[in-house]
Amino acid sequence: MVLQPRQFVDKYLLVIVIFLIVSIPISFISPATGEIREQPYILLFYSSIAGICIIVLYSSYKNRKERQKANIKRRSRK
Repeated sequence: MVLQPRQFVDKYLLVIVIFLIVSIPISFISPATGEIREQPYILLFYSSIAGICIIVLYSSYKNRKERQKANIKRRSRK
């Protein structure tokens, strides 16, 4: 039995996750001045959190489907 390396997310999804992670502090800190905002961008914060959750759920769904196909293919060889 050969173990295959697992990927958490695809390369493109990883880039999007990095942008979403960077946008979380931007919602609380002003990039121009570097000071903490009095009124943070709550919509940006929660949309970044939701985007990260959606990407994690999608990648786990995709990996599960690939694993199911591999199991069916492996079982049919017997």
